[in-house]
Amino acid sequence: MHNNRRNFLGLALATVAFATVGAATASAASVEEIKAKGTLVVGIQGDNAPWGFVNTSGVQDGFDADVANLFAKELGVKVQFQPLAVANRIPALTTGKVDILFATMAMTEERAKSIQYSKPYAANAISLYAAKSDTVTKPEDVAGWEIGVPKSSSQDKAVTDAVGSTATVRRFDDDAATIQALISGQVKAIGGNQFYGQRLDAASPGTYEPKINFLTTYNGVGTRLGEKDWNEAVNAFIDKIKANGELAAITKKWMAIDLPQFPESIPNIPFTVN
Repeated sequence: MHNNRRNFLGLALATVAFATVGAATASAASVEEIKAKGTLVVGIQGDNAPWGFVNTSGVQDGFDADVANLFAKELGVKVQFQPLAVANRIPALTTGKVDILFATMAMTEERAKSIQYSKPYAANAISLYAAKSDTVTKPEDVAGWEIGVPKSSSQDKAVTDAVGSTATVRRFDDDAATIQALISGQVKAIGGNQFYGQRLDAASPGTYEPKINFLTTYNGVGTRLGEKDWNEAVNAFIDKIKANGELAAITKKWMAIDLPQFPESIPNIPFTVN
């Protein structure tokens, strides 16, 4: 984990390197067409360690990169990563700019109307982060505050649902911008995933902490609606890496936790193409 945490400190460099991963091109291709082509274009996050980030060497890294690399190996193809902002993930998939999303895609009912989710392969806690000096134990305590979130993210929905009209929700382009907004004083709190604490502590040691835990979400691989071949290939792959211990090893490597227990179903979010 020490090496992984050092990568967190390279966030600023990673942002500069974001554009150097390489422009990807894709179209709505079948699994067999991708095998024939020999390259899988994967939509991923480039600024959200440890899920997906460009490391200080300019290489796409993180939990999702490790899983995506295993999936490409399963297909017998190379990977071309395309880092995406949170709000651009689904459009990049549906317009064929990427073949598939390994992109910290929390499984929500609204998103399931636009993309096909796989079975869950990761879990993520969504919390409110603020200064340790601020007393916050419930949503009512943030009345009148400005709270930052990455736009179109799980945090966006969780915070908006929790605070209603009592606070102002400010939306930023990505995780890095959201974290910087808190550190620079643009907002008084932010909605973040379970690793925001490490990133905040790296930037300003001992200053911030999680205040309110909103929910636990589950991440799924995103493919296009109706593409049964992709959905079946991904679900078979997830079953395989759960059974053989590879997913547990990747989870331990990046999250320092055991593999979570995943739900067999989530209301209104199908894991398979009917």
